[in-house]
Amino acid sequence: MAGLYFEEFEDGLVIDHPIRRTITESDNTLFSAMTMNPAALHLDHHYAETQTEFGKPLVNSLFTLGLVIGISVHDTTLGTTVANLGMTDVNFPKPLFHGDTVRVQTRVISKRESKSRPTQGIVTLDHVAFNQHGDEVASCRRQALMLKRPAEAS
Repeated sequence: MAGLYFEEFEDGLVIDHPIRRTITESDNTLFSAMTMNPAALHLDHHYAETQTEFGKPLVNSLFTLGLVIGISVHDTTLGTTVANLGMTDVNFPKPLFHGDTVRVQTRVISKRESKSRPTQGIVTLDHVAFNQHGDEVASCRRQALMLKRPAEAS
């Protein structure tokens, strides 16, 4: 499914994204290495087992945030977004571990016409991620600058 045009977003619309993703150790290691994050909490099994309350490595939270947004793209902004304007209220209420499977739900909070770009509008989305047990593991509010439907597509 392609992304939605500005006009297709409605306040209160809830999207349960069909894509789910199981996190692997390789995902976590590669992302941490690519972003130059050497935190033992993400990479060192012995450290995580003996020095943390979790007993095993945590998935890098910025990978989690990227995955949450990425899972939502197909149903919200694929091909219809101009830019992400920001992400706020980012929370990680429970940790993610290797082997956990993530699913995401998005709720449209609001939308408004752009004051300076007549062919675009701003949509505010809340994304919430859950693990395979239904525990909330991440959330964020995102503002996206969205294209309006082209006149010929009406």
